[in-house]
Amino acid sequence: MNLSPKSQSYIELEKKYGAHNYSPLPVVLAKGQGARVWDVDGKEYLDFLSAYSAVNQGHCHPKIVKALMDQAQKLALTSRAFYNDQLGGFEKWICELLGFERMIPMNSGAEGVETALKLARKWGYEVKKVAKDQAKIIVVQDNFHGRTIGIISASTEAASKDNFGPLLPGYVTIPYNDLPALKTALQDPNVVAFLVEPIQGEAGVIVPQEGYLKSAAQMCREARVLFMADEVQTGLARTGKMLACDHEGVKPDVLILGKALSGGMLPISAVLTSSEVMLTIKPGEHGSTFGGNPVACAVARAALEVIQEEKLAERAEKLGQKFRAEISSWNHPLITTVRGKGLLNAIVVKPHGKNAKGEPRTAYDICHDFLDQGLLAKQTHVHAIRFAPPLVITEAELDRGLAAIKKVLDASSK
Repeated sequence: MNLSPKSQSYIELEKKYGAHNYSPLPVVLAKGQGARVWDVDGKEYLDFLSAYSAVNQGHCHPKIVKALMDQAQKLALTSRAFYNDQLGGFEKWICELLGFERMIPMNSGAEGVETALKLARKWGYEVKKVAKDQAKIIVVQDNFHGRTIGIISASTEAASKDNFGPLLPGYVTIPYNDLPALKTALQDPNVVAFLVEPIQGEAGVIVPQEGYLKSAAQMCREARVLFMADEVQTGLARTGKMLACDHEGVKPDVLILGKALSGGMLPISAVLTSSEVMLTIKPGEHGSTFGGNPVACAVARAALEVIQEEKLAERAEKLGQKFRAEISSWNHPLITTVRGKGLLNAIVVKPHGKNAKGEPRTAYDICHDFLDQGLLAKQTHVHAIRFAPPLVITEAELDRGLAAIKKVLDASSK
């Protein structure tokens, strides 16, 4: 892809003055609406990443933008040193919507996960009566829950952990989608929680066997262990249900939400659980200056209302089935796997040909080629490509995206 001088100038600014902790595809975006975005030169793209599923409601949804602007002009931030007129009502509303007793608001998804980890340990010591500093939390291989020191201590990805130690103890790692391994790990009386993604997004949209979540939740309850679902990426209609756990009728003991909770407007996350778990945290033991600010409450409520009013879960289910069926019907020689739920999908591609460096072409090279066809997608790991367009995408736009994917794959296989 040939970059214009204008695009190149923005990229060079980031390279010169920013941290090199990302490797973005070479496109500089300036505008978004629905499932489409435009770069600084006015070229249009279909967004098939949705900011890692943060933009389920589409870019700049008018209802969410209005909620943001209206509240920002009245009161933006008080901190939690005082009450505000938005938080209590939103807490009640989201708890009733999702069937929980209490909610604690945070900002990023990683903060939500850290909050859940602290809640699990506090509950373990004060309610389950685990011996001091002996609490353990079960996690799974290839998990992704964020980038804080506490969270990367649970990671099995070398790039997430190398040279960031010393890491925190207290994690037990088992294979994903392995109920016998979970059963064995739960025999340890010091285990207080099992933290799991209902579908592993960053690992390449790994979908567990049917019944895994239901059985895991039941096993946890029998062992008096909290079943904690990280639905930061899978939640809020992305997989064809409001929550991915809903596919198996599972209610987590602790639910972590983020990303689409704001419709892409600003960082908002939340942890929902029971009074028994939540009230183990006392004043001064946890908090956030921006968590639960009035703008976030107004935006999150509008974002959730959009999901309900526009039936985005049902839309994701229908269009997701079409997406997977269409790609599967190609029997494409470069594709080894098609998987997903709703509009959270991935394909796995074979190494093929040589790129400009003389190395075997991978998913990254294909995503680079998508840019020329006006499609934005991102590889995850070496050979998987994740496709997660905004849930407001039209069927015609989905067809355009499918045509672009096929065109690139066909050219790559020659």
